[in-house]
Amino acid sequence: MAPAPVTIVVGEEEFLVDRAVRDLVTASRDAPGSADADVHDREGAELGPGGLDSLTSPSLFGGGCVVVIRSAQDASKEVAGELAAYAANPAPDVALILTHAGGAKGKELLAGVKAAGAQVIECPKVTRFAERLDFIRAEFRRAGRRADDAAARALLDAVGSDLRELAAACDQLAADADSEDRVDEALVARYFRGRAEATGFAVADRAVEGHLAQALEQLRWALATGVSPVLICSALATGVRLLGRVSSASRGANSAALAAEVGAPPWKIDVVRRQLRGWNSEGIARALHAVAEADAQVKGEAASADYALERAVRRIVAARAGEGAF
Repeated sequence: MAPAPVTIVVGEEEFLVDRAVRDLVTASRDAPGSADADVHDREGAELGPGGLDSLTSPSLFGGGCVVVIRSAQDASKEVAGELAAYAANPAPDVALILTHAGGAKGKELLAGVKAAGAQVIECPKVTRFAERLDFIRAEFRRAGRRADDAAARALLDAVGSDLRELAAACDQLAADADSEDRVDEALVARYFRGRAEATGFAVADRAVEGHLAQALEQLRWALATGVSPVLICSALATGVRLLGRVSSASRGANSAALAAEVGAPPWKIDVVRRQLRGWNSEGIARALHAVAEADAQVKGEAASADYALERAVRRIVAARAGEGAF
């Protein structure tokens, strides 16, 4: 990433924003004559009027500096004006790096810095399943490796959706892969065997399929191996919501078109359609109620998150079987 006099990193994906800033700081200090550049790291809300001038003033010892202003949208109106004015006429030997959440707050600053010609790096929130798969593939490319779709899905199932954890897992796999540049599903399974077999999604799949004993076994193993109760509950909610969304779609709907509509990959739509056998709308409604209660309980309302999840699994299986009592 080439250094620029002024760069603004825009978006709410914290991991990507932090890494972009880190890469920019490194690139700026690696530039010729900048190895000893000072780095000033400040929050936008903490910067007072005139503070930018102080940070960007030439050092008595030379060498330039790198100034990072995080959450620039929180800067006061006066400071925001100073930042926009500076972007139009940056000082020599200074690299200014701003981060901005990208929302309505501080939009005048964002527009002004962009209009001044600053380098813009977008870091939008990664929310969809397909976007996380793309992120995993990009991480392996960054490390000089390639991963097929099966490997990317297996890693996502094993590690979960946190980008920091996914990036660390990709680094580990890339470093320890064989001399060939491809990372496959077998390598993922070898490193994450216990965790991959006991993710929240495995629990959810067994529950919505009506396999109570298997679901409880997966749940207990997942909890024993450190999978977060919140992630397990989220997977249960996702599994039940997909039942509802796919069941309400036309039976003849194309899997790819339906996948785009509900935000899941086509292969998952096919899985959910098979899982729907044995379900009716009343049962799905009861299952949704069960996971909504469990979500509140694992986030603090219950004394035992483990018990709340086990109860939710039992209620989901009961709802599929048509049992009205909870």
